[in-house]
Amino acid sequence: MKAVKRMEIILPSPALPDLLDLLERQQVPGYTLIRKVEGKGERGVQDGQGLTDTFRNSYVLVACDEAEIARLQEPLRKLLHRNSGVCLVSDAMWLEH
Repeated sequence: MKAVKRMEIILPSPALPDLLDLLERQQVPGYTLIRKVEGKGERGVQDGQGLTDTFRNSYVLVACDEAEIARLQEPLRKLLHRNSGVCLVSDAMWLEH
């Protein structure tokens, strides 16, 4: 097992290309993306429905080390400030295979 940081990001789907570009620029090696995430937050209920992504959220999961978190922190904070959303960072264990 390897100790990692688990970064979970939920943001409006229209901001997803900016987030993925940020991850690429910061050389994050991988992520998991779930589209049409449902939930309730500051903007009310997001049901994942609709004809466009305007009122949909996306979820991005990143497993990374402390250095990657440090590089991502400020650019990600600015992105979330512009677009809304949430980022949670917690300790996790990576089961190496």
